[in-house]
Amino acid sequence: MEYAKPLAKLIRELEKMPGIGPRSAQRLAFYILRLPQEEARALSEAILEVKERITTCRRCFNFTEEELCPICRNPLRDPSLLCVVAEVRDLMAIERTQEYRGVYHVLQGVISPMDGVGVEQLRVRELLQRLQSEPIREVIIAMNPTIEGDATAHYLSKLIKPLGIRVTQLAHGVPIGGDLDYADQATLVSALEWRREL
Repeated sequence: MEYAKPLAKLIRELEKMPGIGPRSAQRLAFYILRLPQEEARALSEAILEVKERITTCRRCFNFTEEELCPICRNPLRDPSLLCVVAEVRDLMAIERTQEYRGVYHVLQGVISPMDGVGVEQLRVRELLQRLQSEPIREVIIAMNPTIEGDATAHYLSKLIKPLGIRVTQLAHGVPIGGDLDYADQATLVSALEWRREL
């Protein structure tokens, strides 16, 4: 079936989003089409505003509106405990547990040669700079338990251990092949509590 050009264009754009296939894109497009004009405008303005105003924290690479994110600005956080995550959504998953009181470093991905992602594309250099300039005593590597996540964790461990900093990894209460973003709070609390040396 052929759609009117603007509708077909919207469906094509929605299909580019992760986890959105052709049917989901079609459903979303029809939902947007049925929205009252003011709600559709509010949605489009929210998208433009987030693109214009959100940047990454200069220290940890979390999303923020300011130079430093709220976590890095919080004086109650333990600056000696650093949790390294692949993506901001993983940081958010750990924050939802309300158990972790340290700071973060977002790599912005994992090592994945099949996808053309090497160490150079990640925030590894910045991580090493932080480890040399900040009073960090422990690094918790919180990668998804996938082949790429494990490879990234082992690579980081080999870089960090010679610096004399304790390196731990989340316990595997998180299922193999799962995403931190989808883990429930109890699983993440347990994984944090039972982390182990890497």
